[in-house]
Amino acid sequence: MTRSTPSSARCYVEISRRQLAANYNAVRRTVGPDVDVMGVVKAEAYGHGMVEVARVLEAHGARWLAVSTVAEGAALRAAGLKAEILVMAGLLAPDPAVAIAQRLTPVAHSLEDIAAFDKASLAAGQPLPFHLKLDTGMARLGTRATPAAIAHALAGLRSARCEGLLTHFASASDFTTPQTTLQIECFDELTGALAELGVRPKYLHLSSTNAIAYARPHAWRTIVRPGHAIYGYVSPAKGNGPPSDLAVAPALSWKAKIVAVKDVPANTLVGYGGTACTRRATRMAILGAGYADGIPHRLSNRGRVIAGGKFAPILGTVSMDLTTIDITDSAKLSPGDDVTLLGTEGRLSINAQEMARVAGTISYNVLCGIKPRVERVYID
Repeated sequence: MTRSTPSSARCYVEISRRQLAANYNAVRRTVGPDVDVMGVVKAEAYGHGMVEVARVLEAHGARWLAVSTVAEGAALRAAGLKAEILVMAGLLAPDPAVAIAQRLTPVAHSLEDIAAFDKASLAAGQPLPFHLKLDTGMARLGTRATPAAIAHALAGLRSARCEGLLTHFASASDFTTPQTTLQIECFDELTGALAELGVRPKYLHLSSTNAIAYARPHAWRTIVRPGHAIYGYVSPAKGNGPPSDLAVAPALSWKAKIVAVKDVPANTLVGYGGTACTRRATRMAILGAGYADGIPHRLSNRGRVIAGGKFAPILGTVSMDLTTIDITDSAKLSPGDDVTLLGTEGRLSINAQEMARVAGTISYNVLCGIKPRVERVYID
């Protein structure tokens, strides 16, 4: 559920359209006017709401959007989005026919995909543009066929057409390994060999957020594909890396309301399994959010929130729908008051990377883990 007015929900996120636009424009300034910026809005825009984020990006000049599945692309078309939409994660039957009908651009990951796209394009009587992914060292999706085999497959196309070549980096923020450099060299060797065989598509793209942020302009080519940066995050560099060139900030804050406040004496067991025991007389607040809303279960007895302008530790086990916090040292709080799970209050802040470190996961997982039942509220 989404709306654009203040929320009375037990648990909700506020998403700043202005900050989304600022982050997108920061990427555009970094890569310059000759490189298209393809906003990655897959997985409900990393929890921010795919349709609304896509609208913001398109309104600020995005000519390309990227999704994971044909269903996501079709949802954007149904919402009226006009930008080119790249479907990145592979197609299954009858997806090619849907891609043609919805004016989506799929990514081929094998020679078999190329043949299937051409067959679907012929059957529909409409051309199907696609991009071909080259596996340059991540060993996930993408073809490992030789340039000669790829060129032969493309030469046999009757209706579909290859308009782009791409790859994906496995370690773009890791400067302790030469993997990214090796992947760029592999991509250059493959695309150079393909060019000699007459394959010279319009688009070449390799870089997502980290290769943009950590100044690898030789890897930007004609399109970059920022995802995490659009939402305000860059992964920390590992090793002796340069500072990030991207000035972005989180666009999402996450709040939960207090549903009950109670005072308990010292030596009180708290929550499932009695995993916490109060050391003093304690004022507790029970929040209307739990792991079914996306609060990582591993924050039990480890995480913290901001309550009344102060950090308040999570007390006991995170439950499905409720989480208990210690507000003994916080300002007086009552049922109905908001606390901040992600975001800023005064001088204090918690972002998804900080939460992820405590939970033993990654910030992508934290953001994508915010569940659909958490109301999305858009602010300007």
